[in-house]
Amino acid sequence: MRHRKRGRKLGRNSSHRKAMFRNMVTSLFKYEQLETTDAKAKELRPVAEKMITLAKRGDLHARRQALSYMMDKTITHKMFEELKDRYLDRQGGYVRIIKKGNRKGDGAPVSIIQLLPLDEAKKRSKKKGKAAASTSTSKSKKTEKSQDESTDLGTDDKEQTG
Repeated sequence: MRHRKRGRKLGRNSSHRKAMFRNMVTSLFKYEQLETTDAKAKELRPVAEKMITLAKRGDLHARRQALSYMMDKTITHKMFEELKDRYLDRQGGYVRIIKKGNRKGDGAPVSIIQLLPLDEAKKRSKKKGKAAASTSTSKSKKTEKSQDESTDLGTDDKEQTG
């Protein structure tokens, strides 16, 4: 029975699995996106979010914990300096998984796992308060554009005839 056995083995022993996730999370923070199988992406998400949470804490112990897991010191420094500020207002959900389809060679389901960009991290937090305001401003902008176009067309006709 498989009761209370968390996680996937992914066809590897425990040391190979740990090394693979260390390499993958380092690459994810280096390139900010990664293409891998669905199962690996689903297992990588909690590890990556834990690293961002450590970066948000920002104290010496958190930095040492991240350095012990990450494979590259410069990537850890980037995480604590740049990514910390990007996700300061978010309470989790720093990583997204996008299903890509099946791989050509073996038919394995492939996904793209990526860090949320700065734009979306801020957009979602501001979206709740500005939802009503944005619809009213977009309607007024449309009416202004249509009025501007009608006046522009009128001036163009006069210039062409004159």
